[in-house]
Amino acid sequence: MRRFVESDKIEYKKILNDTFEKEVVAFLNSREGGCIYIGVDTKTDVVFGIESVDAVQLQISNRIRNNILPSALGLFDVSLEEMEGRNVIKTIVAAGYEKPYYIKKYGMSEKGCFIRKGSASEPMSSEMIEDLFSKRVRNTIGILQSPQQKLGFEQLKIFYQENGVNPNEKFIRSLELLTQDDKYNYAAYLLADKNGISIKVAKYDGINRIDLVENNEYGYCCLVKAAKNVLEKLDVENSTYTQITPKERLQKRKVDETALREAVINAIVHNDYSYEAPPKFELFSDRIEITSTGGLPFGLGRDDFFSGVSVPRNKELMRVFKDLELVEHLGSGIPRILEKYDKSVFYFADSFIRIVFPFTESYGVTAKNINPELQPELQPELQPESLEQKILLILKTGEFSKSDISTRLGHKQISGRLNEVIRSLLKEGVIEYTIPEKPNSRLQKYRLTKKAKHPLFKRNGEIK
Repeated sequence: MRRFVESDKIEYKKILNDTFEKEVVAFLNSREGGCIYIGVDTKTDVVFGIESVDAVQLQISNRIRNNILPSALGLFDVSLEEMEGRNVIKTIVAAGYEKPYYIKKYGMSEKGCFIRKGSASEPMSSEMIEDLFSKRVRNTIGILQSPQQKLGFEQLKIFYQENGVNPNEKFIRSLELLTQDDKYNYAAYLLADKNGISIKVAKYDGINRIDLVENNEYGYCCLVKAAKNVLEKLDVENSTYTQITPKERLQKRKVDETALREAVINAIVHNDYSYEAPPKFELFSDRIEITSTGGLPFGLGRDDFFSGVSVPRNKELMRVFKDLELVEHLGSGIPRILEKYDKSVFYFADSFIRIVFPFTESYGVTAKNINPELQPELQPELQPESLEQKILLILKTGEFSKSDISTRLGHKQISGRLNEVIRSLLKEGVIEYTIPEKPNSRLQKYRLTKKAKHPLFKRNGEIK
């Protein structure tokens, strides 16, 4: 069997040749994008590798930048991979928002436009070109004009300098922060030192939005600075549970740090700013909710979303956040979150996407057995919760048997009180059997009902 097989998402090339732009255009025009590996020959099934990797990577970036329209900056990622001890260059190409993309010298024609079909990149018909052009998104932040034209970018320049890049006089144009008539676009407005966009981090006392105890605004400044401020605030709020054992000191955070960071950056970079509504971040006693405006991009399904298919809504922001290493690779964010949480933490609506991170359980430490030196740090996290709340928090993370629930509660055996609460929650319709036809099965487990998984669910059975 051949080891390197091309598909609708994968292309292999022995060297960087004249057909490279055609493959990039085809992936840009596709629904899911794809990857191009250079240094692999499919005819002989051999990894040849690339010798001058820096030079070839630079050629790839320049050819995509100069030979393809509309601009694909922010829609591709060039990296180095090792295969069989040899260096191979991988170019990730995301599906673009401004289809049809085409090779600049041939124009928007059958000779310049391509689409991926199976393992081949084929010319588009004139009908397909016209259809895609008629559906092209025309209100992206790169096209929309900034509401203000007197903008400064000192904060953004400092961030680039800290990353080893000294901005020159063409800095703003190279980041594509200008419209075709040389006006600042909306991406420039978001990245400027001063703007009218405020990102809020709200904190509530309890599990609903009744008692607002803190409302922080991180905005009216460069979006990169706002993002860093939000990350710092949530890191402070993401308390650490600690348990001292005879052998070691155990620690865990309320929410996984990597997943939380990826969710924050995704919400900010992929937010639909054409609604003039920024993402929002909300802290409750049992969870963190992160909401970004705009549903799934056109043509992207949930399965695509969860598999890491990248269709950047704001390619200009993606470019900047990648430059500043706030984003690692295209399409890496959601898979990183799914390494720690299941798909149920995501909620999709037509106008927004929300991620709900339930707080992990503590080690069951009480004020009586914690280290006195740690008591001030831990005490706020040790407020008593009802048994019902604790069971629901456990079931937010998956399906569990009664024995599993008892163990996670720190009980030595299944108590009569636990049985009573589970029966009450079943009757209330908040939880359900995994094997409803056999309530007494030894394999029986419990899970939250579909209604109870809704991020806006309240215990009275209503959805707010």
